[in-house]
Amino acid sequence: MPEFHQAVYVISVAAELAGVHPQTLRIYERKGLVEPGRTSGGSRRYSEADIALLRRIQELTNEGLNLAGVRRVLELEAEVERLRQSVDALEVRVAEEVERVHREYRRDLVPLQQAVVLYSDRDPRR
Repeated sequence: MPEFHQAVYVISVAAELAGVHPQTLRIYERKGLVEPGRTSGGSRRYSEADIALLRRIQELTNEGLNLAGVRRVLELEAEVERLRQSVDALEVRVAEEVERVHREYRRDLVPLQQAVVLYSDRDPRR
């Protein structure tokens, strides 16, 4: 099985897998919705990632969006994914920093048995 992003499918196979006409794929490409790979001879080749994208485009158009709306939704979904990855990375960094600070606190804490006790001349019984 080819890698997810490896462009291997010719336009007719990609169209069949996505459930659309090959001309629809050409339109999507002209509108900038999909960018298939190209062979050295210039033939289009689609990957599994492209097929998944084509299916998502079909979902959105079936819900009534025009291609401009589809493009905007895809841009926003991509931005949400980038932000989600950024948040995930920040959460990891914050957790690491909190753990580092906690280690410093533990190092600086003095156990009760080693605590300093104030000395007093006075007899506590008086």
